[in-house]
Amino acid sequence: MSPQQLGSLAHIGFLMLPNFSMIAFTNAVEPLRMANHLSRKKLYRWSALSCDGQPVAASNGLSVAPITAPADPSEYDLLIVCGGIHVREAVTDQVLSVIRRFAAADVPLGAVCTGSFALAKAGVLNGYRSSIHWENLSAIREEFPKVLFSSELFVIDRDRFTCSGGTAPLDLMCNLIRFKGGKSLAADVSEQFIVDRIRDQHDHQHIPLLARVGTGHESLIDAALAMEMNIENPRSLDELAAELGVSLRHLERLFKRYLGSTPAQYYLDLRLRRARELLLQTNMSVMEVTVATGFLSSSHFSKSYRSLFGYPPSRERQQVQLEAAIM
Repeated sequence: MSPQQLGSLAHIGFLMLPNFSMIAFTNAVEPLRMANHLSRKKLYRWSALSCDGQPVAASNGLSVAPITAPADPSEYDLLIVCGGIHVREAVTDQVLSVIRRFAAADVPLGAVCTGSFALAKAGVLNGYRSSIHWENLSAIREEFPKVLFSSELFVIDRDRFTCSGGTAPLDLMCNLIRFKGGKSLAADVSEQFIVDRIRDQHDHQHIPLLARVGTGHESLIDAALAMEMNIENPRSLDELAAELGVSLRHLERLFKRYLGSTPAQYYLDLRLRRARELLLQTNMSVMEVTVATGFLSSSHFSKSYRSLFGYPPSRERQQVQLEAAIM
């Protein structure tokens, strides 16, 4: 969607599935409320929906009111499916029918937490990139191979808006608020919720390594942990393998099979993501960040950073300074 289309989103319907995640739902709605409050304009309105118009209990036992049945799809600018635990049981034929009806009417679709499962089940995510809570990533990739599931916090791909759970919906909504109310309003909303910065699509969910590889791969887990503990002074891979009592070739096979990467690339990405955290969250200079993440030259650091994120570290810092000036 174009920036103009993103800025035109106003009426958002939230389709609540049984056992939906209350924290994901409220982190999606509250930034909209705050944007209205701070701007003193009715930039957004929202409706809580269920297939039959009856209250739906969240996973914590609470429900949201008022709640209505979905009306004419043309009344909405975006439909977001709110999932939670036991999502397979929650996605009934009635839920799929509602989603497909909105898709047929060309209403943009979104999801928070496990709501992406419902969109995938309805067949409306095929060919799209999508996010979902990290606990569901491995299984859902196998089940829906036509959907490009990512570990990113949220993904905006054309007219699909998918988001992992927890606090990530707040970041998604603040990014949308930028297109309607500007960066200053989005920053003000973020400040109201005591959030240090608005995360974007380059931010990934922190997926516990054990959840990614399972038990029984202690050498892989130990190698990754050793890398995390040695960012400023990177260890050689030969040294790591010898310390773990395995061959480098065996370590490479484990990384390729369970993490989809070589040990060298995993280690490099780890250092670059730490560098991005430092650029965004500290006043360290680019050169200081270069040294703190174990790079021997600024040119190598800049080239590697651009390769992973699509732009140089200097632009990251400039963006932070620009947003600080606006605030």
